[in-house]
Amino acid sequence: MTIKRLGLALIFLAAPGMAMGQDAGPEPASEVNPFIGTTNGGNLYPGATMPFGMVAFSPEDTPLPGRRGQVAAAGGYEWRSNGIRGFALTHLSGTGCAGASGDVPIMPVTTGIDISPSSADAGLMYASLLDHSKETASPGAYSVTLGNGVDVQLAATQRTGVASFTFPDDRAANLLFRTSDSEVGSTDSTIHIDPEHRTVSGSVTSGNFCGYLSPDRQQSYYTLHFVAVFDQPFVAGGTWHDDTVTKGALDGGGGTSYADHGNPPRGKGAGGWISFDPSSTSTVTMRVGISYVDDAGARANLAAESPPGTTVATARELARTEWNKALRQIAIKGGSKDNRSVFYTALYHALLEPNLYNDSDGRYRGFDGDVHHLSRGQTAQYANFSGWDVYRSQLQLVTLLDPQRGSDIAQSLLNQAEQNHGVWDRWTHLTGATSVMNGDPSPQSLAAIYAFGGRSFDLKRAYKSLRKAATKPTSGDLSRTGCPILCIGQRPGLDQWLALHYMPVGAPGWGSAADTLELAAADFGMAQLANDVGDRRRERMFLDRSGYWRNLFNPQATPQGGYIQPRNADGSWPAFDPASDDEFVEGSGAQYLWMVPFDPAGLIDALGGKQFAAARLDAFFKDARGDWAVTKSGPLHAELDNEPSVASPWLYNFVGQPWKTQETVRAAMRQIWTNTPDGISGNDDLGEMSSWYVWSSLGLYPLYPGRAELVVGSPLFPSAIISRAGGNIEISAAGAAPDAPYVQSLRVNGASSDKAWLPASFIEHGGSLDFILGKKPDTAWASLNEPPSFGPAQ
Repeated sequence: MTIKRLGLALIFLAAPGMAMGQDAGPEPASEVNPFIGTTNGGNLYPGATMPFGMVAFSPEDTPLPGRRGQVAAAGGYEWRSNGIRGFALTHLSGTGCAGASGDVPIMPVTTGIDISPSSADAGLMYASLLDHSKETASPGAYSVTLGNGVDVQLAATQRTGVASFTFPDDRAANLLFRTSDSEVGSTDSTIHIDPEHRTVSGSVTSGNFCGYLSPDRQQSYYTLHFVAVFDQPFVAGGTWHDDTVTKGALDGGGGTSYADHGNPPRGKGAGGWISFDPSSTSTVTMRVGISYVDDAGARANLAAESPPGTTVATARELARTEWNKALRQIAIKGGSKDNRSVFYTALYHALLEPNLYNDSDGRYRGFDGDVHHLSRGQTAQYANFSGWDVYRSQLQLVTLLDPQRGSDIAQSLLNQAEQNHGVWDRWTHLTGATSVMNGDPSPQSLAAIYAFGGRSFDLKRAYKSLRKAATKPTSGDLSRTGCPILCIGQRPGLDQWLALHYMPVGAPGWGSAADTLELAAADFGMAQLANDVGDRRRERMFLDRSGYWRNLFNPQATPQGGYIQPRNADGSWPAFDPASDDEFVEGSGAQYLWMVPFDPAGLIDALGGKQFAAARLDAFFKDARGDWAVTKSGPLHAELDNEPSVASPWLYNFVGQPWKTQETVRAAMRQIWTNTPDGISGNDDLGEMSSWYVWSSLGLYPLYPGRAELVVGSPLFPSAIISRAGGNIEISAAGAAPDAPYVQSLRVNGASSDKAWLPASFIEHGGSLDFILGKKPDTAWASLNEPPSFGPAQ
């Protein structure tokens, strides 16, 4: 989901603690630079977390000048900010809108608390300056020495955070709990201070992801419970609510409410603080557990994962071990330090979401508000699913590396849908069906998980539910509540899709032309699921429906050639400009032309054949001067930092010019991805864009939504070994270098191959790929063996 993006061109030097320019050694975790993507619209956070962890313990920065509200950026952190206002327990990675989660910022301050921290008069009184030279981050760990002199060390387990705060011995030592201050605000919060047991506990009720975009969708839908235990005695400082401070109070609460711009309104909020005696012990260790079920769950999670005696060092070591285990599943050799850092950081970001959601005892709170337990065979319930984004390549990567995790994600989505009146929401945040974005990404998501080896979920039940959703319009599908961006239906306007065989201008939804392409991909995913369960009749039906995109292809759309063009319900064509985003979503008509990833041959045929399609691709990826136009080059060119364009470079393989796929992908990698804070030019979208980089670095891409065939580019590194239960994939690339993207030859499992694609059996069984690469294109290799297309026969 990439609703808000920044178009900044920034240059940064490496800060201490960043991987840039350092000899990282044999641990892949030491190659990761968590500061990549923390500006330039990446909206990533650098704090401590585990692979797919529930806790993400990271700073909430002070806002940049001119930004409305109290949050620096979605994700909580902005490299250009110069202050920190707290360390929150939860975050999402690379979202758009105004952010999400960022629950319970905790802030050490060295002054007295006389003015309410929520008061507009407080301003930045309780924030502290941030100096990047005193800040470090690595997988599972974060540390900073604040401008107020407090040294902060953070670590995380799956469901707990561990922190140490070292206060100056000559100043006050207070710790604020901003319980109400989730990134977008809250409707309620509680705090209870228990000095006798050295415990602070409470909750926050929030939600409202992107809710400000539609006034009829502003709502809370989750409650987070927390329990923090300290190793040092403290006294109760007090609580506050809005402008009122009650010193010495043990209990408090209240929410911020929500504002039209997405961030909490000024002057609203609640929390409390505790005070330590720095003259007796300057360093305080805090262990904090969270739960989305209840207070007992937070306490049980804390006892299970961070029992008494747990320190930042022990939690950090455990996290480092787990991250090395996860990252070692793709072992690369060779390449520059910067390229290795960018690669392993992309893999790191691709393994952050979705997030573990169930407590250590298997309980979780469902979309229906009830407490549920894991399904039979399920090892974890996951939350935070940006379906519109991750169906394209992230779920394939996650499942390739861990089929059980992919299966658990699929089962989690089914569980959510069954608790949500049968609706498979396209963008779920914890227990919230936010309905953000467009289309219906669930069919192709589940089909992709199944195709890449995730088989331990209830496929038949999921297919039956999705089949009903794809064939029987609901009241939600007919409603305009939340439209255009947050339409509540799983398939808004489904009745018109079934009647007209395209989405017309004016139908419920967000961008009728984009909706048509997304629903075509969804029906292609349905066809794959139907095949998986043996429903041959409906496989044919859904495959035919996947061809409905043709009903919006107008060969006379412009004098320069045909486009996917918005169409009225009466069949007429309104005025069309391929540079416009009217009836499209986060992209122009020119950028959406290529978004038929399951049937490139059909699209190429509609464009007039390979020669015409190749010329159109050339004009799409290069400007009039012949320079690369892969991002920020205007609406008539590619935007390879956003999802609608990401499949397009691979289409050269289908016009007999695979060397152009190789050079275009490499140009995008070089231009968009760097080992700097601005090294991702746009939202990372819960790891989707990072997964694109990982696949591209391996020289492979899962183009077809819901299938396991791969199209081939060229590897960035001389060697990569993907370790997986179904059989390792070993990739060697003699001559690999950033400026040598061109395939001279390829051997697949020892046999010479003249094809720029791999069958699904390669993913199923694993095998070896041996490339020879060069600096000049071999225009003959694979030029006569185009990859398959899977659209309906015409």
